[in-house]
Amino acid sequence: MSLIEQTVGRTALTLPGATRVFHDHNIDFCCGGRISLREAAERVGLAPQALVDELEALPAGANEENDWQSASNDELIDHILTRYHDVHRQQLPELVRMARRVEQVHGQRDTCPNGLADLLTTIHQEMESHMQKEEQILFPMLRRGMGAQAQGPIKVMRHEHDDHGENLEQVMALTDNITPPKGACTTWRALYTGLREFRGDLMQHIHLENNLLFERAG
Repeated sequence: MSLIEQTVGRTALTLPGATRVFHDHNIDFCCGGRISLREAAERVGLAPQALVDELEALPAGANEENDWQSASNDELIDHILTRYHDVHRQQLPELVRMARRVEQVHGQRDTCPNGLADLLTTIHQEMESHMQKEEQILFPMLRRGMGAQAQGPIKVMRHEHDDHGENLEQVMALTDNITPPKGACTTWRALYTGLREFRGDLMQHIHLENNLLFERAG
């Protein structure tokens, strides 16, 4: 089946980032999730192919095909900025929004990840601060070949990466390892699809910095 005939709900569950696109266009992927993308687009006055193009343009998942070891520092930094920094800034507000919604509607259920929205808000704030420090201080130093002088900032970034890892462990603990419970609504399941995407992206992001970019500066 082509993507355009796939249901909105199925797309929200299987295509990481799709809920952000649906949210941008006020497409209901929860209660209205059983209609096709074609019908959903037409209902909001959007050309169906334009919606499909936007969905197909979403960044791929966490699998890295490139061998970044042969890339220059400039190429690697550019990749980190576009593939991870820009993407995290899209991911986190949508994850917070969905988590808040799930807690509001299903907070009485034992399986509800109560506290997840606040945790994701903290992660968002901490990561924004972290990424700005890299963009404004560390990355410009590394682009100028100042690896020896950058050891102090690198040490701080590594420590903050450890904090991000601890936050991810909390996310896993709150969500039963990002496993939606039986009977979870589409928003709940889409939230967990997005969390898995974010977790995979963040782990690959930290891996490229800690094990490649920062090691080069030693």
